[in-house]
Amino acid sequence: MTNEPTTTDAAAPVPGRAHAVFGAPSAADRQRAKNSARGPLFEERVPWVAVAVFMAIAFAGAWLVALPLWTSGEGLAHPLFGILAGVMMFTPALATLVVVLWVRRPASIPRFLGLAPMRPAGRTWLFIAIGFVGFTALPFAAMLLGDAMGLIRLDFDGLSGVQAMLDAVAATPGATGVPLEASTVVLLTLVSLPFLTIVNSIAAFGEEVGWRGWLLPALRPLGTIPALILSGVVWGLWHAPIILLGYNYQRTDLVGVACMVVFCVLGGFVMGWLRLRSASVWPAVVAHAAINTATSQFLLFADADSLADGDGVWGSLLGWPGWIILAIVSLALIVTRQVWKQPQPGLTLAESRVSA
Repeated sequence: MTNEPTTTDAAAPVPGRAHAVFGAPSAADRQRAKNSARGPLFEERVPWVAVAVFMAIAFAGAWLVALPLWTSGEGLAHPLFGILAGVMMFTPALATLVVVLWVRRPASIPRFLGLAPMRPAGRTWLFIAIGFVGFTALPFAAMLLGDAMGLIRLDFDGLSGVQAMLDAVAATPGATGVPLEASTVVLLTLVSLPFLTIVNSIAAFGEEVGWRGWLLPALRPLGTIPALILSGVVWGLWHAPIILLGYNYQRTDLVGVACMVVFCVLGGFVMGWLRLRSASVWPAVVAHAAINTATSQFLLFADADSLADGDGVWGSLLGWPGWIILAIVSLALIVTRQVWKQPQPGLTLAESRVSA
């Protein structure tokens, strides 16, 4: 008896699930038959050649896209940085496309990547909601903890961070328009979070279809926890082209890359759980988009001086508070054994259970 869930798709009828009409197969039975015909969801061995090709394309693509930032000497100040960073997010998707079409084609590409089926719809939408709410709240919770730890100062009353931004905009030559109150900017930002998350989901999909869509299931034969950790390490290292320019951690050495790996292992563990628990990549896509959106937006609550010294990141989700919270959540998923609850595509957890 192991901690890992059964990965075979052949299933026996589940007690209490009566057939719809005198021996006619139920929807669950039809889905089981479809899953069985396509073979096991996870392979018995890791397809290391496919993994190597995937990593080569994703990593080489990331460095190629980021090359203008390096050759220009402008780094993160390059006028096209935002566009290049967005394009870089689609290199894992490109790697996935090459691997599933020409290196190791699964019986069903949508099924293996977690793109479909989205049934049971209730489960899929539940975990999409968990991904959005949880990863929108995490950056705020991390900042509260960072403030308590003395790593960042928050200013809910004066909103000095927002005011400093507004003053900088007003001082820009040619700036026109009616100045906004800091409180109005914060309110508009909070109201726009769902919309911004939806928009950011497009770019987040480019990464997630690779990391949690293809790589995590490909590594799954190693065991759930090793696969979650290793896929997080790969995800973190992939960020090196911009981290080494000072992105996120304001460090241009391997320490910055190591910090990003720590964050990606912890954050990827929870996102990976969303992927495996829902049998769908979409909750991870939304979670990734939410964290990208909220982490930057909640900096509005930081004190202006706290942001000016450049060390504010250590009091945010990317720093110690975020690492602590994500580690606690990850441990909770392990202790409660939630991390090993992995239903078959199109089936509930109960319907996925098979006879030993």
